[in-house]
Amino acid sequence: MPFHDRLIASTAAERDYMLAIPLIQRALAGEVSLSEYQRFLQQAYHHVRHTVPLLMACGARLPDRLGWLRTATAKYIEEEIGHEEWILDDIAAAGGDPDAVRTSMPAPATELMVAYAYDTINRGNPAGFFGMVLVLEGTSVNLAHRAAGAIQQRLNLPDTAFRYLTSHGSVDQEHIRFLETLLNRLDEPGDQAAVTHAARIFFRLYGDIFRSITP
Repeated sequence: MPFHDRLIASTAAERDYMLAIPLIQRALAGEVSLSEYQRFLQQAYHHVRHTVPLLMACGARLPDRLGWLRTATAKYIEEEIGHEEWILDDIAAAGGDPDAVRTSMPAPATELMVAYAYDTINRGNPAGFFGMVLVLEGTSVNLAHRAAGAIQQRLNLPDTAFRYLTSHGSVDQEHIRFLETLLNRLDEPGDQAAVTHAARIFFRLYGDIFRSITP
């Protein structure tokens, strides 16, 4: 079985645990408040603004035997630049204050997820960072479009308030196929173990962000 397929199967329990979070289920049904959507965007800003710095750090730390992965990392960097600004635009369109969000502190759950991502790169095997990529992009593909449509209908917000969710729902489908190809090239057991371990942890850490949004 290709590594990507084994990875999906071996992290199913953690993925299901995250998807069962009440806020996620309510989002899919469009049963979230405007303040909850705004708080989601605020926390999304605080972790998405680290995406490019994390990718750059990962590329710098990859060993020579994974040099081919640097090219893929560079491709991700090019495509992810500026996405945090999309979120600020969404916040403005949803009636929030983007300047206040830009200068705010992240929730503890968000700060911990970002910190663990840097720790994975700097202390552990940097290839493990792609476990985070799997979690965030996989969640976008599975949930973003469905949730965006339901939330928009419930809150009667304009299309301009959903660029982050709707764009990631479509773009990340291509990213997931690309990621699957990359992961299947990882043939060292240590690299595979690092990605699997990180994915399991990030399902829990990312889930904690959603748990923190609802008081």
